[in-house]
Amino acid sequence: MRLKSNIWVAAYLRRCQAEGVFGAVRRRGAEEAGAVFVKVSLLDGNAMLYVPAPQTVYEDGRPVDRFFVPIAPQPLPDHTIEERLTKEIRFDPDAWIVETEDRAGRHFLELARS
Repeated sequence: MRLKSNIWVAAYLRRCQAEGVFGAVRRRGAEEAGAVFVKVSLLDGNAMLYVPAPQTVYEDGRPVDRFFVPIAPQPLPDHTIEERLTKEIRFDPDAWIVETEDRAGRHFLELARS
């Protein structure tokens, strides 16, 4: 069984805080199983967006993990990220949006292997 989204988000934000990175919940989603989207603002007008990895990347031995994939290999302008988030919320109103700020682009997420 996977950790509830609200608990995962709280733990993720504590991890960011412990590393000296500001983070906040921009939008609360479904507490039980809402998808989590993480925006990492680089504080220069650009950002990275990490979205939930497709279910095909999960191994049978680790079904409870949460893996993420970036929507692009390089940072994108903030307005492009915001447009994508708007579309995601229209598609899935139960989704969470978490935003962090780090000039170095640190995200502290487990990325899916490609």
